[in-house]
Amino acid sequence: MTKPLVGIIMGSQSDWPTMREAAEVLDALGVPYETKIVSAHRTPDRLWDYGKTAVDRGLQVIIAGAGGAAHLPGMMASKTRVPVIGIPVQTKALSGVDSLYSILQMPRGYPVATMAIGAAGAKNGGLMAAGILALQDADLAARLDQWRADLSASIPEEPSDD
Repeated sequence: MTKPLVGIIMGSQSDWPTMREAAEVLDALGVPYETKIVSAHRTPDRLWDYGKTAVDRGLQVIIAGAGGAAHLPGMMASKTRVPVIGIPVQTKALSGVDSLYSILQMPRGYPVATMAIGAAGAKNGGLMAAGILALQDADLAARLDQWRADLSASIPEEPSDD
C-alpha cells in the first residue's frame, strides 16, 4: 500500500459528500490520500494528534473541510507546517458563507488556502493539492497537465441547441 501524501479531513460524516469530490480528483490523478473525521470541537485530541504527526507520517498537503463555525482548517494550520487547503462546506443556515468567512479570516502566521464553497471548492482543493505535489513529481505533473488538457478539450467552441 502506498503511503498517503494528502490528508482529507472533515468535521463530520455529513461533510463526506462534499469532500468526496477532492478524493475523486486525487483518485483520477493517482495521488495517494487518507480520509479521516477530525472534529475541531468534538474530537480536539484527535485534531491535535493528527496535526502533530502529519509531517512524520509523510503528509505533504492537508485538505480540511468544515461547515458552520468551520474551525477545523484553521486549527489544523496551527498544529502543523503542512500546507492546509480549506473547503467551506455548504450549510443550511447561511449557505456556507459562515464557513467561508471562518476559513478565510485566519490570523497572521497561520495561513489556510481557501477554496470556494461546496463541491466545486472540494474538487479545486484536490487539484490544488495535486498541483503542490506536482512541483516535485514530474509524473504527477504530466498527469495533471493531461487532466487540464482533457478539460479544455471537453469545452465546445460553439454553443449548441441540444
